[in-house]
Amino acid sequence: MNNLIALDLEATCDQPQFDRNQMEIIEIGACLVNPELQVVAQFQTFVRPVVKPQLSAFCTQLTSITQHDVEGAPGFVEAIALFEAWIAQCQAQFGAIDAWGSWGDYDRKQFERNAQLINVPAPAFLTIQHINYKARYGKVLGLKDKGAGLGKALRYENLAFEGTAHRGIDDALNIARLLPVALGRRESVWRDRPAK
Repeated sequence: MNNLIALDLEATCDQPQFDRNQMEIIEIGACLVNPELQVVAQFQTFVRPVVKPQLSAFCTQLTSITQHDVEGAPGFVEAIALFEAWIAQCQAQFGAIDAWGSWGDYDRKQFERNAQLINVPAPAFLTIQHINYKARYGKVLGLKDKGAGLGKALRYENLAFEGTAHRGIDDALNIARLLPVALGRRESVWRDRPAK
């Protein structure tokens, strides 16, 4: 196995509900994990929303991302260019990247939805294989249905969440901490999991 990317997005949201097709990415957080599953590089950028540029109070409360953070940020196309430049730099420095992944399929779909919403091509990096780390983790543990959310999975492994929840970069780094179990390199410490 070569290097992998763990990625997490934050997007515009509101209560009681927000049309998923109108959600825009407001943060991309990612880290590069080497074949030994150690984090060797990080990427973070806020992203300026354009369809609904004003963040809701709920969104700021949930993510801690402020209006000031996004107003000075690059737009979607520029943010993707920065991310893809980081991927290229990582490949030059650390070698091939086998796949990128997220905790569920939402993040992969959100890149596509965001591109469609503002009528631009889907990001080129989406041609790299995507791994649903949440599904991999759930399969290893024999979990049914949708598996475990990130916070719950960390608790299953006796790990405290590090950083701020619902922040892209911190979520990505916490996903990386679960990869040894999700990818079958280490046994889960969760003792009460269902029998396989």
